[in-house]
Amino acid sequence: MKVFGKEKLWNYSSYLKNNNFNFNRSNILKIVTKEMIEDSIKVISNWNDYQPTPLIELNKLANLIGVKKIYYKDESKRFTLKSFKALGGAFAVEKVANGRKNITVATATAGNHGRSVAWGAQKLGLNCKIFISEYVSESRANAMREFGANVVRVKGNYDNSLKECIAQSQKNNWEIVQDTAWSGYELIPQYIMAGYTIMMKEIFDQINNDVISHVFLQAGVGGMAGAMIAGIVKFSNSIPKIIIVEPEDADCVLKSIKNNEPTTIKVEKESIMGGMSCGEVSKVAWNILKLSTNYCVTIPDTMVARVSSLLANKKFSKNKIEAGECATPGIIALKGICFNQELKNKIKLNKNSKVLVFGCEGATDEKMYNKLLKLGSNTK
Repeated sequence: MKVFGKEKLWNYSSYLKNNNFNFNRSNILKIVTKEMIEDSIKVISNWNDYQPTPLIELNKLANLIGVKKIYYKDESKRFTLKSFKALGGAFAVEKVANGRKNITVATATAGNHGRSVAWGAQKLGLNCKIFISEYVSESRANAMREFGANVVRVKGNYDNSLKECIAQSQKNNWEIVQDTAWSGYELIPQYIMAGYTIMMKEIFDQINNDVISHVFLQAGVGGMAGAMIAGIVKFSNSIPKIIIVEPEDADCVLKSIKNNEPTTIKVEKESIMGGMSCGEVSKVAWNILKLSTNYCVTIPDTMVARVSSLLANKKFSKNKIEAGECATPGIIALKGICFNQELKNKIKLNKNSKVLVFGCEGATDEKMYNKLLKLGSNTK
């Protein structure tokens, strides 16, 4: 059997244990607090058309790779935005606005976060400025414009668009609603992460007290990953092994974990997984990830289209699943590890393992998604 792609596993748990590593629940819930989580769930569950997204069993894939269960959280069904990001950005906009109408909210984005901020702003009748890099597709830009946002394209990558957003917001007194944190800017990213945690409440309701042994979490700036860990601590008595997955050309979390401090990297090549093509980990997310990460995995772009196609064609389950490019990393990493017995043993994946992966978006860019399906169907 061949390794699925060229995944690289860096075992961090033994290093942490040598440094008195202890998964401390209370420390994690000081970062994204129980009160924030409970508030977000109360607010979001009362939004129009709110309903939990499906949790699908990838039974065919589980049989193929030799694990007991694989749960796939299908965020393609999240409102009309088709992404988990709908939860955090819009919730944070409500918290920032706090009843005010004469404000402008601003953010930088690779697509889905900005769409959520624009959606939240439209619901409250607020002005909205969205900054995007030159690499963000026009279809994603148009999706934000449909919610009334003024979209500003910036030369360079995501980090350039964030710098421009901060500069313009400070100049014009706009309220930044950003999903990454830096020194002096932490509360709003905490709100955004709290909004994401409703996914974990849904999952634990859906699995009926089943115990998850491994969870694969995508990381760009790390917000979703950190939020899911906080959600696990809040809603479960059992802590699974935490595996962080990143593009191999944007591995700021892996580098940070390895160096035991936040480490900025220069993204030399933009990943097809645009929402994960980030060079710096969020400060709030880092404070959780450094306490809880067992393994980091990097994956190449080469298998993204293939996995999107396999999900769409019911090759991993009985369900037809719509999975955009950033929905695939957990499956790519899991399958690659399981086709390498040394790595599989190292991460303790076996016939009793129950794995959770996140399909964090659907076809949020229809043109890109159709391209993935076409390319994936021609990939052996």
